[in-house]
Amino acid sequence: MVRLIKRAAVALLLLAGSGIWVLRQPYKGFQHDVVLEIPRGERTRGIARRLEEAGVVRSQWLLVAARLYKPNAKLQAGEYLFHDAASPLTVIDRLARGDVRYHELAVPEGSNIFDIARSASQLGFFTADDFLKAAYDTSAIRDLAPNAPTLEGYLFPSTYRLTRGTTARQLVKLMTDQFRATWKQVQPGHRNAHEVVTLASLVEKETGIAAERARVASVFRNRLRRSMALQCDPTTIYAAMLEGRWSGKIHRSDLANVHAYNTYQHTGLPPGPIANPGRAALEAALHPEESSYLYFVAKPGTSREHRFSATLAEHERAVAEYRRGNQSSHQAKPVRSVSRRTASGRG
Repeated sequence: MVRLIKRAAVALLLLAGSGIWVLRQPYKGFQHDVVLEIPRGERTRGIARRLEEAGVVRSQWLLVAARLYKPNAKLQAGEYLFHDAASPLTVIDRLARGDVRYHELAVPEGSNIFDIARSASQLGFFTADDFLKAAYDTSAIRDLAPNAPTLEGYLFPSTYRLTRGTTARQLVKLMTDQFRATWKQVQPGHRNAHEVVTLASLVEKETGIAAERARVASVFRNRLRRSMALQCDPTTIYAAMLEGRWSGKIHRSDLANVHAYNTYQHTGLPPGPIANPGRAALEAALHPEESSYLYFVAKPGTSREHRFSATLAEHERAVAEYRRGNQSSHQAKPVRSVSRRTASGRG
C-alpha cells in the first residue's frame, strides 16, 4: 500500500512538472500585433476565450490552467498589446500586473486648453468638449489660485501616458498634479500662484528663446509698474479664441475688442493665463531680469530673437530696421512687438 502511494505521488509530480513545462512554452498564433480590450468584470474563462480567438494562447484551457498558479491575483481590465510569442504563464502574469497599453500625449509648452483638448480628443478616449468641461472646473487648484477662471495655466506641459480608460477629469488631475509638483520646486511656500502663472503664460507665448524669457518678463514688469498697457498680441488672440472668432490673423477689430483678456484695451495683467507655461517661463516670471526695457520687437530674419528698447524712439528705430530687413529679404511678416500698436503706427 505504501509502495502504491509512493508511485502515485511520483506520477503526480511528473504530471505537474509536465504541465508547468507546457504552460511555459511560448506561442504566437497571429501575424500582426494584437490589441485586445479586456472589459471590466470579465471572468477568467471569458478572457481565455478572447485570447485563444486572437491567437495569443494555443488553447483557452492552457490559460485557465495557468490561472491556477496565481489563484489570488486579480486579472486587470484594460487594453493590452501583444506582439511577441508568450507562454500562458507570461500572459497571466501580464494580466495580473495590469501591464496595459499606454498612449502618449505630448503637451508642448505654451499650449492652451483648446490645443490640449484637440490633441487629447484625437486619442479617441473622450471628446474635446469633455476635456474643456473638466478644464473649467477649478477645484483642483483653488487653494493655489482661488481667482482662476479656468485651469488654463495649470495644466503643466509634459508627456503623459494614458490608457484607453483614462477620462478627461483623470487627465486634468494628472496635469494639475504635475503643476503642483513643479510649483513646489520653483516657489516653495504658499504664495498665490495666479499672477505669476498669468505673467509666465505671456512670456511663454512671446518668446521661444530660453535666454530671452527673463528679459521679456522684465518688460512686462516694467510696464505694469508704470501702469502702461502690456499690448501683448497673444492676449488679443486669446480673447478672439474665447469668443470663437479667431481667424489666424490679428485684425484692427481684434485690437479694438474690449474683451477683458485684450491687453490693448485694459491695463494690468489679463484675468488669467492665456496658455500653459513650462518651468523656465515660471522661473522667468518669478525672477525677471533687472532692466529698463519697455519695448521689444522681432529682429529681421528667421532667428526668432527680439530687440529690446528702453525708449519709444529706440523702439521705433528697431521697428524700422525690422521692416527694412524683411523687405530686403522678401520676408515681410506682421510686426511682433511690445507695443505693437505704436510699432504699427496705430497709436
